[in-house]
Amino acid sequence: MAISKWKTGLLAGLSVLALAAQANAGEVRVTVAEYSAKTGPYFQEVEKAFEAANPGVDVKFEVVPWDVLLQKLTTDITAGTNADLSIIGTRWLIDFVQQGVAEPLDGYITPDFKGRFIDTFLSPSIMDGKTYGLPIAASARAMYYNKELLEKAGVANPPATWAELKDAAAKIKALGGENYGFGLQGKEIETDVYYYYAMWSQGSEILDKDGTSGLDSPGAIEAAKLYKSLIDEGLTQPGVTSYAREDVQNLFKQGKVGMMITAPFLSNQIKEEAPKLKYGVAAIPAGPTGARGTYGVTDSIVMFSNSKNKDEAWKLLDFLFQTDWRAKFTQGEGFLPVNKEEAKMDYYVNNADLAAFTALLPDARFAPIIPGWEEVAQITSDAIQKVYLGEGDPEALLKEAAAKADGILKK
Repeated sequence: MAISKWKTGLLAGLSVLALAAQANAGEVRVTVAEYSAKTGPYFQEVEKAFEAANPGVDVKFEVVPWDVLLQKLTTDITAGTNADLSIIGTRWLIDFVQQGVAEPLDGYITPDFKGRFIDTFLSPSIMDGKTYGLPIAASARAMYYNKELLEKAGVANPPATWAELKDAAAKIKALGGENYGFGLQGKEIETDVYYYYAMWSQGSEILDKDGTSGLDSPGAIEAAKLYKSLIDEGLTQPGVTSYAREDVQNLFKQGKVGMMITAPFLSNQIKEEAPKLKYGVAAIPAGPTGARGTYGVTDSIVMFSNSKNKDEAWKLLDFLFQTDWRAKFTQGEGFLPVNKEEAKMDYYVNNADLAAFTALLPDARFAPIIPGWEEVAQITSDAIQKVYLGEGDPEALLKEAAAKADGILKK
C-alpha cells in the first residue's frame, strides 16, 4: 500500500496521535527492517550495549520483514501506536514528510555528526533544506559473472557492453546443459530497476527534464527490445517473469548463470553458501555511446513527530552511527559504508568486490523522491513484464505505461 494512498483523515488525526503515542518515560521503541538472519542478533547486541551505557533508557527493537513493513507502519501510525524510530525505504520519505509524521533532525545534528556521513548517501534524506532521516543502509548494483562458465565459453574478460554480453551469453548457451547466459529478473521488488540498467545505458532517464515519464523515449524502447531479444534467443533462464531477485541470485550461486546484476550482499551469500564458486564483479554493461548507470539505494532511519522520548531516541541514533557499530552492521549485512571513517577500513579498501561497487557510485541514480513514485514503479514493472511475456509490442506497451505514469506525476 503506497503511503500516498493513506486516508485523507490521517493529517486531521495527527493531534490525536500525538496524545496517543504509547511510550513510557525513558523508553525508545524502534521498528527495524529485516535484512537477513543477522539483523535481529545485531540489534539485540546494540540494545544490550546501549542500555549499559545509558542507565534508565529502555530500548525495544521490533524486527519486521520488508514485504510487510510499509503496511505495518501505515497501520501503526494511523492507530497512534507507532514506535519512536523506524527504518524505512528512503523513497517513502517524501510521503512521511508531506503527511507531517517525520521529525526534522536538524536541531540535534551537529557539524561533527553530519561530517560522519558520505554526502552521496545522506543527501536523499534531505528535503527543503531539512534532514528527515539518516542512511542506515546503502547499496549499489554491479554485474556478477561466473568465471568458470565464461572461461569454458571462450570469453576472456567480463563483457563491458551489452553487445559483448549478448555475444558471451550466446557462447554460454552453446555449451549446452542447464547453463544460462544472463540471469534476468522478472517479478517482485526491483523488476523495474533491472530494466533501468539497460535503459540508462541507452542514454534515457526514468524522468525527462520536464518531469514526465521517460518510458516512451527511444532509449527506453531500445532497452526493452534488447531484453526481449535476450529472452527470445534463449540467452536468459526460461520463464523470466517467475523469477524474483532472490531466485536469480540462487541460480547464480548454483553455478547455472553466467552473468547477473545485483547488490553487494550477494558476495556475502556466496562466501557462506557457495564458497567454491569462482566469480567476479564488474561494471554494469555500457550502451552504444558508453553510457551506463547503476541503481543507488539507501534506507533511512527516521524519528516520528509524535515520539514522546525524542532526546533518548536521538541518543540511540548517535550510538548507532558510531563507526564501530556502523561497521559491524554494514559488514554483517553486506552493504556499502555510509560513514567516512568506516570507508577507510581495510575491510573495504582491500575488498575487490566492494571496490567494484564503489567505483560505480559516480554513475548512480536513486529512485526519484516524488509523490506517487511507488505507483509509477509498479506501472513500469507491469509493462516490462508484458514485454517479456510477448503480450504486445514493446513500443506500444511502454508508451501506454508512460501515459499512465504521467497521469500520476501530474497530480
